[in-house]
Amino acid sequence: MKINVENFNVSFGNNHILKNINLKIPRNTVTSLIGPSGCGKSTFLRSINRMNDLERDFNHCGRISIDGEDIYDEDVDVVDLRKKVGMVFQKANPFPMSILENVAYGLKIHGMKDKCKILDIVKKCLKQAALWDEVKDKLNSSALSLSGGQQQRLCIARTIAVSPEVILMDEPCSALDPISTLKIEELIHDLKKDYTIVLVTHNMQQAKRASDYTSFFLDGEIIESGLTEDIFSNPQMEKTEDYILGRFG
Repeated sequence: MKINVENFNVSFGNNHILKNINLKIPRNTVTSLIGPSGCGKSTFLRSINRMNDLERDFNHCGRISIDGEDIYDEDVDVVDLRKKVGMVFQKANPFPMSILENVAYGLKIHGMKDKCKILDIVKKCLKQAALWDEVKDKLNSSALSLSGGQQQRLCIARTIAVSPEVILMDEPCSALDPISTLKIEELIHDLKKDYTIVLVTHNMQQAKRASDYTSFFLDGEIIESGLTEDIFSNPQMEKTEDYILGRFG
């Protein structure tokens, strides 16, 4: 298993958000997290690269391990962890600089100075993000001039430039049109050959199309987890079936 979660709990002050989460995520797979708004999906996602540490009154107990290492161990370097576990947000957030500089940003932050090597990596990542053919002639143009779908793919290229092992995606298609959404889903399918992906989505069809495994969250708990095909075709829990069929949420 790439990620192993054992009895993991999160609270902010007196607000108990995640309750005894247990989940195993195999390497080189896509795992979708589904459930209604406010059920803890994004909080769980942000726990995997310790972004919740930045929030006031954050407390946790239990364990999240990546390749057997407890990421909340006091010896873990959080900067190194976030290099290993990249994140793509709901709203595309390109930096106000060129397309080239956006993808190269993390490389330079981590000390890379060889311009030829940087350019090679930028080209490779833009190709992986299915964006190279669209931007190869305007690498020095502002990233903000790109369309919404292109900006999101640029953010994915920026994330993979620093060679993460895990990519967290928090509703990456929620603000995109259907054509851009399809491109992102195709990209997710291609990327799982090299990365382990955890995807938060409200789109049931997207979860079915894009993921190998699905976990259904409700009120801070995982109600049911399993192969995506099984979750959608033969859910074992009544609450799962009710949510998938749109009876609530």
